[in-house]
Amino acid sequence: VQLQASGGGLVQAGGSLRLSCAAASVDGLTMYAMAWFRQAPGKEREFVARIHWNGVATDYEDSVKGRFTISRDNAKNMVYLQMNSLKPEDTAVYFCAAGRKSWGITASGYAYWGQGTQVTVSS
Repeated sequence: VQLQASGGGLVQAGGSLRLSCAAASVDGLTMYAMAWFRQAPGKEREFVARIHWNGVATDYEDSVKGRFTISRDNAKNMVYLQMNSLKPEDTAVYFCAAGRKSWGITASGYAYWGQGTQVTVSS
């Protein structure tokens, strides 16, 4: 599985961004949980959101609940992260990840990673 994240940028606090993750996989994404992680300078990579391979179950890190929404389109092999009401503390490099029948919130549970896209939120 190859993943390509895009959509990052510079936005003012309170603004919105939509991250996209394009996947290339010989067997599609239907058996893969997809997740977004982020890593700020000097900090460890942290879980942000995940979506089950059934496309229904989702889960979020507490600080983004109610502001971020993860979704997927298996027909297009795409995963999205809609980020609203952005805060300066959301500034980080955001990574999409895929794990075959994996359902966890630790980075080690995902075998495939995109290259990351920078999100910067100014105050």
